[in-house]
Amino acid sequence: MAESTSVDEFIVGQSAATKELRRLVDILAPADSTVLIQGQTGSGKDVVARAIHALSGRKGPLISINCAAIPTELLESELFGHEKGAFTGAETDRKGRFELADEGTLFLDEIGDMNLSLQTKLLRAIENRTIQRVGGSKDIEVNFRLICATHQNLQAHVDEGKFRADLFFRINVFPVQVPSLAERSVDIPDLIDTICASISESQNSKPPLFDETALSELSRYNWPGNVRELRNVLERAIVLFPQKEITSKEVRENLLRLKVPDENEELEALWEETGNLNSIDLDGLISDKPPLPVPSSYQDWFSYFDTIDLRKHLQEVEIVLIEAALRKKEGQITGAAEALKLRRTTLIEKMKKLMIERPNAN
Repeated sequence: MAESTSVDEFIVGQSAATKELRRLVDILAPADSTVLIQGQTGSGKDVVARAIHALSGRKGPLISINCAAIPTELLESELFGHEKGAFTGAETDRKGRFELADEGTLFLDEIGDMNLSLQTKLLRAIENRTIQRVGGSKDIEVNFRLICATHQNLQAHVDEGKFRADLFFRINVFPVQVPSLAERSVDIPDLIDTICASISESQNSKPPLFDETALSELSRYNWPGNVRELRNVLERAIVLFPQKEITSKEVRENLLRLKVPDENEELEALWEETGNLNSIDLDGLISDKPPLPVPSSYQDWFSYFDTIDLRKHLQEVEIVLIEAALRKKEGQITGAAEALKLRRTTLIEKMKKLMIERPNAN
């Protein structure tokens, strides 16, 4: 008898956001409804898709395709297949990803990059559960479950005419939001254990040991590349520090900023560390919510990055806070201005300058 599959095998962590994601996957996986997974690049949307398929009970395979990675002129053939002679080089009939996903799941990653003409053909396939190969006229029935993913705002694309509204409503049956790694930083120790074990097994190598200062340093980092970036950092750690202890110093100097460690430097650092055995306070690490940023949070910025677009960054912070205040006050500008400690006229001027729309007041 085959072992049962658990969502915990795919989605690791104990943060509130991760627990909610696991609960949602458990609920929607057995259904055949279309799922739209949204989240930042590298946040693990493909992992969520694999979890949904594994728990779905569908007999066929999970067939994946990245719509952004394949040129537009080739994507149609990749999805729908082609008949012999359909175009130069089509020497035989070829099944596309839809047919390969029969009785299984088709995962369309980065669907926001699909052009409008192909969106039309995709909509027909979803509605009729039939496809036609490129160069063919025969309808081929396909039993598939569709999962789509994107890091883009598809609703904004619809408003701009870049994405079909009817297709958006078709694929947005079960929307799933994958949290960024910064939103689930409490999961980082669990993710490190899981990812290091996976990499070490595949490479037949021994993982390093991250001490408490290293875990704290990794939890403070903002992870613009999310879990994908964390995996890259851990691959570096396994190569540079096999079976060695890693402290916050190695994290800053050798992992987040790639620099091959010098053996003499390592020995000197080890000698210095033995003289400082103060315990590390991890209260900030064991938290269910990411800490609110304070000005001092930026003092280590140039330990990780070489530059910052200060004007753009501050403007983005302003937009986020103003929109949040307006939502909190149900669109009331006076209330939002008080929450932000601004004059009403100042807030109105900022809204015009930053092109922030006032939400409908209840």
